[in-house]
Amino acid sequence: NTGDLAVIECLENDKDYFIKYFDLERDYSSIYNSATTENEVLSVSASLGKGIRILNQDPVEALFSFIVSQNNNIPRIKKIIEKLCNTLGERKNQFNNIYYAFPSISILANQPSEFYQEIGLGYRAEYVRQLAISINNGFNVSALSSLPTQELKKRLLNIYGVGPKVADCVLLFGFHKSDSFPVDTWIEKVYKENFNGKLVNREKISEFFVDKFKDKAGYYQQYLFYYKRSLEQK
Repeated sequence: NTGDLAVIECLENDKDYFIKYFDLERDYSSIYNSATTENEVLSVSASLGKGIRILNQDPVEALFSFIVSQNNNIPRIKKIIEKLCNTLGERKNQFNNIYYAFPSISILANQPSEFYQEIGLGYRAEYVRQLAISINNGFNVSALSSLPTQELKKRLLNIYGVGPKVADCVLLFGFHKSDSFPVDTWIEKVYKENFNGKLVNREKISEFFVDKFKDKAGYYQQYLFYYKRSLEQK
């Protein structure tokens, strides 16, 4: 987080996993320093969000999670993912804490659409079910990581239920493609209010920021998102 010390306790054989997951081997000081010299709003955003990191999430889990997230709010997203894991995931016990893992693809693929409706997915139910079936039948999501960002985005957009916003989120958080820039309500506010933007198409806004910030775009997006959301919620 920003300013507080986070202590993570893990088993020795999980150490490498968490080093990768929290992206601990990347030099974020250089990213932060470049942000503070870019322009005033980014400098302020970086100072406010110093310590933010882009997690190296599993691309398959990220894809499912961001499909669930579309046109949804954070508490409801968390509730749906929790129901999904608690109902279908493997029970785990670590340091006397019980939790449930993300379900296996084969289990997800064998659930009827009604199950996904019952846990609150609404129109997204068939998106999740069809994705699970596709992966279970051999679609290798992780293998897409070697593709250039724009080619990977095209492949993601071919998936049933994936639009530009979901694709950009999966690029950044599932594949760590830092030359991607998800645009939501908060980023649109930043674009209009702090960059004097006139574009109304979110895909074009995303392209504007990627052209401007290149391979640091994804990191800067997180600074700007945190800045605008924190400002508006005070």
